[in-house]
Amino acid sequence: MYVRGYVVDGRNNGLEAINVAIVGSEQGTQTNDKGYYELAVDSRTADTVVYFGLGYKDTFRALPIHIDKSITINVVLQRDTTELKTVDISAIRRDKGTMSNIDTRVLRLTPDAAGGVESLVKMQLGVHSANELSSQYSVRGGSFDENSVYVNGIEVYRPLLVRSSQQEGMSFINPDMVGKVNFSAGGFAAKYGDKMSSVLDIEYKKPSAFEGNVTAGFMGLSAYVGYADDKFTMAHGIRYKTNQYLLADKLKLKNGKAIFKGLDTKGDFDNSFVDYQTFINYNITPKVSLSLLGNVSQNLYNFVPKTQRVQFGTLTVQREFNVLFRGLEKDRFATYFGAFTLDYQPSHTTDLKLTASAFNTSESENYDLIGAYSLSDVSYDNSGDKKTELLGRGVFHEHARNRLSATVVSLIHSGKSRLLSSDVEWGISAAKELITDRIREYERRDSSHYSVPHDGSEIRMVYNLTSNNSTNTTRLQAYVQQTRKFGWLGADYSLNVGIRANYWSFNNELLLSPRLNLNINPRWKRDFMFRLAAGVYYQSPFYKEIRQTFTDSLGNSRINLNTDIKAQRSLHLLAGMDYFFRLWRRPFKFTAELYYKPADRIIPYSVDNVRVRYVGENQAVAYTAGIDVKLFGEFVPGVDSWISFSYMNSREDIVRIGGDLSGDHYSVHTNKGTYLGEIYPGYIPRPNEQRYSVSLFFQDYVPNHPEYKLNLKLVWADGLPFGPPRSERYQAVYRTKPYRRVDIGASREFVRGRDRLLGRQQIIKTLGLHLDLLNLFDIRNESSFYWVSDVSGSQWAVPNHLTGFMVNLRVSVDF
Repeated sequence: MYVRGYVVDGRNNGLEAINVAIVGSEQGTQTNDKGYYELAVDSRTADTVVYFGLGYKDTFRALPIHIDKSITINVVLQRDTTELKTVDISAIRRDKGTMSNIDTRVLRLTPDAAGGVESLVKMQLGVHSANELSSQYSVRGGSFDENSVYVNGIEVYRPLLVRSSQQEGMSFINPDMVGKVNFSAGGFAAKYGDKMSSVLDIEYKKPSAFEGNVTAGFMGLSAYVGYADDKFTMAHGIRYKTNQYLLADKLKLKNGKAIFKGLDTKGDFDNSFVDYQTFINYNITPKVSLSLLGNVSQNLYNFVPKTQRVQFGTLTVQREFNVLFRGLEKDRFATYFGAFTLDYQPSHTTDLKLTASAFNTSESENYDLIGAYSLSDVSYDNSGDKKTELLGRGVFHEHARNRLSATVVSLIHSGKSRLLSSDVEWGISAAKELITDRIREYERRDSSHYSVPHDGSEIRMVYNLTSNNSTNTTRLQAYVQQTRKFGWLGADYSLNVGIRANYWSFNNELLLSPRLNLNINPRWKRDFMFRLAAGVYYQSPFYKEIRQTFTDSLGNSRINLNTDIKAQRSLHLLAGMDYFFRLWRRPFKFTAELYYKPADRIIPYSVDNVRVRYVGENQAVAYTAGIDVKLFGEFVPGVDSWISFSYMNSREDIVRIGGDLSGDHYSVHTNKGTYLGEIYPGYIPRPNEQRYSVSLFFQDYVPNHPEYKLNLKLVWADGLPFGPPRSERYQAVYRTKPYRRVDIGASREFVRGRDRLLGRQQIIKTLGLHLDLLNLFDIRNESSFYWVSDVSGSQWAVPNHLTGFMVNLRVSVDF
């Protein structure tokens, strides 16, 4: 027999993750995303059910004395309005499966150069990033393109032409509109799409009353407003961002020295990133609702560089690279997105959805930059005076006229129901993908008044690339998965089994992806939870992966589309555990995960800043193996902090190039030209292999004055492999310096009814003042490299540094 029903709030909104348990026993369950629950009961021993959840008062319901059939109990929970003496509500959630919940309440307090939900994602297990200006991230050795992002069950896309992090602007996700965030670094269920590394699942909130907030700072502003009545909810958010303050160094001392250090390249930045989003929901009947999710964004990046000065080298050998620029860069990225969803609930156990969506991006990249550069040796005499010796000089000219337009129109049906004591979810979708690509870019280099490369007969480019391609393809996807809970051998189990299918008309490839997740909660030790996951995961190509570059004898390169491309394939094997314990009378959770991901049909790629360029052919096999550990809990009473450590090994071996099945190799000769044999590099580090990573997020507050808060974020990660531009993959034998960064945020929050500053007015609920100290120790991390030659012919990798120490001030108002 079962007790079933809904748990709702005062406005009849279903409450998710509310605990429902039989008092005095270990029987319990949680409500789903609609607030529905179903709990098996023993009529001989059960007499009272308790309902409890974070932020709500415990509610008890007595069961009838004699239960001879299943009954329905619907419960309305009241908010717990007890005034807290600490900073924030803290709770350790028992995440189930490989999906973990991210608490976004600390987002406003988190100091970060890029901002956004991704700043918290980068602190999760297995996630790596080496660029504070970008919202992109790598998960367990994968590329930036291997991460799925869903908003309200709809997959969203990133711009395709973005070359550097300062062009990138804002991510799709609006932090002000976020309700729930779940993330998985691998082993995720079949309902999530065909990507090999991770999934970020975002659900926008439905406001329960009129609400809003405004935030303004040195790096932009945002505004949000929400409204609700009995049948209608709406939320609107607008964001404006500029990174001029981060990139430039306008503030200087009397001696001309910059107070804050921007990028190495100095000039006039004129860029702006604007984004508007709306989420509207209307309940037509108690069982039928219609919603709209819409987005319009425009990113403008205009830059007139003037000078660049980089000092680099070792303690014994120091170099200085100087450039005088002419020209400008002018880029535009415009994105439009809309999705209508019809939601029908024929019963309390079944939910059916039909979604029609459209996405369009229009991108243009234009630059003509001429730079006169010099490379010098730097030394200091006994008196400390600086001496330079010229090693080489030259001129480069970089030119681009790139255009890309992409449109994706899709129709999606998804559903879930409770059948035969298990939860069944399914989905099917059809999408039309239209992409047009026009690339015209080149680089000319003049060294000692000779065009490089020099053959004495004609002017040649050191690099040039052209593309004129279009695609018109259809993609079909479907999945079905079942989740069943049962008890066996002294433990409670949750088993999720599913399969996913994908067909793409471009290469006529059908993919089948079986996946399994098993979660174990021992009854003998409730402080432990274990999980196992296994499955086949494909990286179904979108567009960048199918572009294959061909170079003729004169060095001219063009892009063709490879219709023989296959989806990259990986096997995920994962074992993890959570240990819940109390220390200093406060809750903590220790998490550990071991994983092994062999892969084949890999498409090798290179990374320059945030631009990923694929070779456009399945050439390699690869593997990634590692361990992630995390300690999460109340190091300070009432607020959550955590520290995590990751270690991994991610390698690939190029086993074929075109029709050559011998793979990657090169010949070895003596100085006199005598052939000695072939060298096969074998497994080499993948471009995003950061072998170790340590991250720390710490919250604190002033004792007896919790309105004064302090947040600290620390990252220390291994450097990334790199090599000369347009070289063979096995030549990437260098590594950037370790990525190290410390950000500190301090804030003061004024609350209506508690602080005199807000008086008795009824409009403003809270007022927050925030001070962010970014890159506190002014460590100049490296994003990419420019390669130059000296008079002896030796090549030098000149680093392009990221931002230095900065200060950001923000003001936030909630009403």
